[in-house]
Amino acid sequence: MAPAETFTTTVAADDRGRLVIRVPFDPNGAWGEKDRHHVTGTVGGRRIRGALDVVEEGYGLVLGPAWQRDADFEPGSDVVVTLAPEGPQRATLPPDVAAALDAEPAAAAFFDSLATFYRKGYLRWVDATKRQPDVRAARIAEMIELLKAGTKERPKA
Repeated sequence: MAPAETFTTTVAADDRGRLVIRVPFDPNGAWGEKDRHHVTGTVGGRRIRGALDVVEEGYGLVLGPAWQRDADFEPGSDVVVTLAPEGPQRATLPPDVAAALDAEPAAAAFFDSLATFYRKGYLRWVDATKRQPDVRAARIAEMIELLKAGTKERPKA
């Protein structure tokens, strides 16, 4: 699993009144190149899950009004933040799944951009065939085709 990053930052606000937690590092460099980084961790001691957005001068975690209700900080406050990639990461995937994704960059990029729920759904579906290598290979191939087509989850049978 990719290491967590801990840092202190000053809370900012965007033009819509949302809190912005600026990330002082490049998540692509720290955790691998992805279209979207889903993260988990803490902000000011409170648990957080979300996706990093591109904000001015880099990346940030945007917190909307629902999250702000119980926040113990406001724009201008300094907070300690710990963030790590959420969910299954490429380095921890079964070798056959990782190899299939490596062979199809478009499918891999889409898989990496999916929320944890969707990534785990695909992996559970493939892992359900561990004792049936031929079925497993067919499911991996189908998963790659669905991901290349931009399908978040496989159609229900």
